[in-house]
Amino acid sequence: MKRDWGRADQAVRVGPRSAAVLALVSVAGLMMFIWPLLVRVEPQSMQHGPDAPFVFMGVLPLLIVIVLAELSEGGMDTKALAMLGVLSAINAALRPLGAGTAGIETVFFMLVLAGRVFGAGFGFVLGCTSLFASALLTAGVGPWLPFQMLCSAWIGMGAGLLPRRITGKAEIAMLVGYGIVVAYLFGLLMNLWFWPFITGVEVPYHSGHISYVPGDSVWENLHRFLVFTLLTSTAGWDTGRAITNTVAILVLGPAVLATLRRASRKASFGVLPTFGLPRPDGRLTGPLGLKD
Repeated sequence: MKRDWGRADQAVRVGPRSAAVLALVSVAGLMMFIWPLLVRVEPQSMQHGPDAPFVFMGVLPLLIVIVLAELSEGGMDTKALAMLGVLSAINAALRPLGAGTAGIETVFFMLVLAGRVFGAGFGFVLGCTSLFASALLTAGVGPWLPFQMLCSAWIGMGAGLLPRRITGKAEIAMLVGYGIVVAYLFGLLMNLWFWPFITGVEVPYHSGHISYVPGDSVWENLHRFLVFTLLTSTAGWDTGRAITNTVAILVLGPAVLATLRRASRKASFGVLPTFGLPRPDGRLTGPLGLKD
């Protein structure tokens, strides 16, 4: 008999094959960010412009592979696809409310809550589809989009991997803490995608340049990058994002979690329908006509 992998309440139940694909996609995605630190790269003003379309074309097939792997394992049904479409549309509509101004990002709190309720696999796919849909809606398609999609996918997946036994106020506190951490990690990674390709980075309140230096060791360049991030985005954009996540999860989290869980129970993800015959009292017998 085929083994049933994953939790019964997961919208996308991750089996061994799809887990392996998720791991490979994550490793490949991480290399998209850190490869300039591992090789000699000459800074240029074009940033990732020339190679971004090829990266984008590489990310989308990988996403399709994940979906196909889930479908082949029985991990994603029409109900899960419908839920994915609804939440992607909601996130796409929420994002223009903040549009990243001063770090106000209204898309991530819903991604965290949905990943928490529907599981890591669903959270990963929702992160990709949400950012793609919102980019189309806000004309935000550019060389940064593939990197935003991957970061958001990791945020949704990580939310689905948080401990399940924590409930109530402790769960909200855990999600707030997670929202703060991923807000800063998102800023860190999104800085890393373009930092090696800009030159002459200096700030008036720091002595010395903080640009990428081709040929220097990984640790020296990494130190410059961390200083660059701390001075240019941590106290501003990233903190604004962390505050937005905190307020949204505290204020809307309990109600949204209850709504999503109610929808999950009614959808009965992973439950197969059974058919029986009517009995004289009008009730239905169990599968194959056996009495319940």
